[in-house]
Amino acid sequence: MGAVPKLGAIVLDCPDPVELAGFYARLLDLPQPEADDDSWVDLDGLDGVRVSFQRVESYRAPEWPGQDVPQQLHLDLDVADLEAAHSRALSLGAKMLDQASTFRVYADPAGHPFCLCAC
Repeated sequence: MGAVPKLGAIVLDCPDPVELAGFYARLLDLPQPEADDDSWVDLDGLDGVRVSFQRVESYRAPEWPGQDVPQQLHLDLDVADLEAAHSRALSLGAKMLDQASTFRVYADPAGHPFCLCAC
């Protein structure tokens, strides 16, 4: 590898990495990840992108749309059927935060915002 970095992972801080990795595995229809311990979990199978989950004991969930605890980052997840994806996300434990005609904003179980986009 040369001097140009390559994205290795997107890492989300959270209070329970095993639980949050399981939520995203179900949401994205991926195999449940295996964890060596409960402080870090990797979720693979996303077309070469790894999403990792890291335990932070003093974790504070982002607020939407307020900025007292800013969101810091969010995932945009493309979907073909927004209504079906919406129902599925809610059934898995997501909380809807906002919506527009072509996307909806949710919080995952740890409070991170993510969007389902039919753009």
